[in-house]
Amino acid sequence: MIIDGKAAAATLRAEVAAEVAKLARAPGLGVVLVGEDPASAVYVRSKNKACREAGMLGFEHKLPAGTPEADLLALVRQLNDDDSVDGILVQLPLPAHIDTNKVIATVSPHKDVDGFHPENVGRLASGLHGFVPCTPMGCLMLIKAVRGDLAGLDAVVIGRSNIVGKPMAQLLLGESCTVTVAHSRTRDLPAVVRRADIVVAAVGRPNMVTGDWLKPGATVIDVGINRGADGKLVGDVDFASAEGIAGAITPVPGGVGPMTIACLLKNTLTSAQRRQGVQRK
Repeated sequence: MIIDGKAAAATLRAEVAAEVAKLARAPGLGVVLVGEDPASAVYVRSKNKACREAGMLGFEHKLPAGTPEADLLALVRQLNDDDSVDGILVQLPLPAHIDTNKVIATVSPHKDVDGFHPENVGRLASGLHGFVPCTPMGCLMLIKAVRGDLAGLDAVVIGRSNIVGKPMAQLLLGESCTVTVAHSRTRDLPAVVRRADIVVAAVGRPNMVTGDWLKPGATVIDVGINRGADGKLVGDVDFASAEGIAGAITPVPGGVGPMTIACLLKNTLTSAQRRQGVQRK
């Protein structure tokens, strides 16, 4: 089974749009882009387009690459205080002269729709309600759509980033999986991956996970987005060799990517509902 992330994302975006239409005020998403990184610019355009299609307001702030850290922090504080803004997203990566952790910590945890603020990270680790990073949230939705109840399944997350790997592991623990977080220093990585019912590859190495690493029938979620030698996008999983072994697998592109943006809209809706006192399902 090839997992259709585009179709799943379209369904979620339609559900979000339906809930947005019930609100007294359209949710607002403030997006901050510093510099001219081409990939970041593409992501920001996609997010703003999805925002409009869901009936939300998008407030885009483009700053030059040389913007002083103090100016960026001042803008973030301004967005924190702006009642028309329900969610704040500072597009990463930031230029080297800016302390990313300081910027993330300055975003109000109540508007942190990326789920990166230390308070939301701690709430996820403690099993409390808070904003969950969008990519891991989307991955979990795709996994549950395929596997249903995940309790007792073995899961391996390849990658330990704060953005994907660590929160993904926390979400799977929350579903009562037995979770292994693997990385570049894991001994005999293929053997570790081979015992997993669920594999989430988020390591940033093109085609690293091959079919002979996989347990037959495993559910494989490929978070990687890499540019191959021929210029085409490829994931962290070698799709050609894995497709015949995995029970279900996400393609690249068309898998996790669309779900990330849909989950950003979902988090922004959640923030708006909380701030407008709307009872959520």
